[in-house]
Amino acid sequence: MDIRRDFHMAEGEGEWSYSKNCRRQQISIRETRPMVETAVKQVYAALLPRTMVVVDLGCSAGPNTLLFITSVLSSVADEHSKSASGDDHHVEVQFVLNELPGNDFNHLFRSFEEEFRRPAGCERPPPPSYYVMGLPESYYNRLFPRQSVHLFHSSYCLHWRSQEPEGLEAWRKPCLNEDNIYIARTTAPTVAKLFQEQFQKDFSLFLKLRRKELVHGGRMVLVFLSRKNEDVYSGDLNQLFAFVATALQSLVSKGLVEKEKLESFNLPIYGLSVGEVEDLVTQSGLFSMDLIKQFEMNWDPRLVAEHLEKEKTKFTTFAMCLKKE
Repeated sequence: MDIRRDFHMAEGEGEWSYSKNCRRQQISIRETRPMVETAVKQVYAALLPRTMVVVDLGCSAGPNTLLFITSVLSSVADEHSKSASGDDHHVEVQFVLNELPGNDFNHLFRSFEEEFRRPAGCERPPPPSYYVMGLPESYYNRLFPRQSVHLFHSSYCLHWRSQEPEGLEAWRKPCLNEDNIYIARTTAPTVAKLFQEQFQKDFSLFLKLRRKELVHGGRMVLVFLSRKNEDVYSGDLNQLFAFVATALQSLVSKGLVEKEKLESFNLPIYGLSVGEVEDLVTQSGLFSMDLIKQFEMNWDPRLVAEHLEKEKTKFTTFAMCLKKE
């Protein structure tokens, strides 16, 4: 499995496309909008950049990136109206939309054009001058020149890993996580530790890369799909993918999927805790933590088993703002 090549959200605008099934992510974007707006205003006030470079990491192809862009432009316009006199300091905003190469960038840019096209006679004031480009690459690689970015944003992306956990690759025999595709109740502690270590390795690398790319005083707003406590067996993702694994086991029993393929497959994912992220940020010494917010959201009943909705099972989410000193 080549994650960089093969992983992406469902394309297009059909019933099962990502753009039609990203309500939970949209709620998260709206919930964290005040944090994004505060970060934009802090960067603007402290640095007064002529060109503000803003990056959305893991943008996918749905409407949520448009919500993020709108909030940034609105915040820049507000700060300009308060701090600038006449035409003394007009800021241009360069947006960079980053996702893996398999992402449906065509759909993303078509929807962007439709959203921001100004009809004739529109009385709405124009936004600040802005430019948009796509960047197809993994954010576990270096993406930008040194000190060239003012704000990074990533929402509901950093639970994805750069690869399957080291030690659980499909070619290794025997398979250590049989019949499971993530951390389940039957997963051995040694296997759960491999998932945890892959997260630690990836997120530490992510922090080092972004530190190099951010200007001094720049910010990162990161939104995580997380778990409530430190028990690696108890997260929301554990429950969700246990049901997926059960469905796959059913396909194996019917001869529709090869048992060996299921036994050798492990999702490159990890449902982290607030404490794990805080510890890694603190240990790195690369950023200060400005703000942390945790909240819960209901499962989307269209996408999950009926009894999960009846039990009012929720997804745990937390957001944090990091500053490069």
